[in-house]
Amino acid sequence: MNPLTDMLNRLRASPCVLVEVYATRGSVPREAGTWMAVFADALVGTIGGGRLEWDAIAHARNRLANVNDLSARPAPERVLYRLGPSLGQCCGGEVQLQYGVVGAEDAVSLRDRLNAASTPVALFGGGHVGRAIVEVLANLPMAIRWVDSRDEIFPEPLPASVQCEHSDPVQAAVPDLAGGSHVLIMSFSHAEDLDVVAACLLRQRQRGDLPYVGLIGSKTKWASFQARLRERGFTQAELDHVTCPIGIAGIADKRPQAIAISVAAQLLLLHKAK
Repeated sequence: MNPLTDMLNRLRASPCVLVEVYATRGSVPREAGTWMAVFADALVGTIGGGRLEWDAIAHARNRLANVNDLSARPAPERVLYRLGPSLGQCCGGEVQLQYGVVGAEDAVSLRDRLNAASTPVALFGGGHVGRAIVEVLANLPMAIRWVDSRDEIFPEPLPASVQCEHSDPVQAAVPDLAGGSHVLIMSFSHAEDLDVVAACLLRQRQRGDLPYVGLIGSKTKWASFQARLRERGFTQAELDHVTCPIGIAGIADKRPQAIAISVAAQLLLLHKAK
């Protein structure tokens, strides 16, 4: 299950301490924004493992045990940890953790805040590959908008980080995508794929805010698409913004799960390069 969905589901029954990596310096296990939810009898997520996480869990549970009334909860607390010999970790950097007590009434604001810190991904197509990609990306810091023109195509239940949308015509969803969206196009038909690519290129021409437009398919498919897109008035420079085939090079496996891992790796590399 997606960690955010798991945490929000558990919050319905009991509060927890949300442990967040607030700031870092030097070599550290995880980056700022990473979080872990510590319940009295469960853990969701991780801030990197090792002695740092062990101490953080103990501190969070001690903090949780002293909260009897959420209306009188303590203010968030920040603690600085130096990752040296005293913690049994040789990273050598510093991590500042923030501890905050949260309950069911915080679920909506937590979902919105934690999703806002995620990379926006727009996925067009609810087929086998689309489903496999959602299963992988939902476990990463990505906010997914999943679009298809067909009714009743999306599976249930879905992670909190996934927003489904029925759009007919499917390309009508492109103008409203979040700025900075990484777009993945894999609808059930080449005609829909072409229309979505064209809509993305038009938006890129107007706003320049779609850093990645990826189209599933072969080099032959993309050559055919390029000819038809030129007929619609797009220049070669604009067409060069599209990635096709998608995924990292060297993975020839065509199983949906393999494609999903390859695409996820490509998106992570793009995120790292920002």
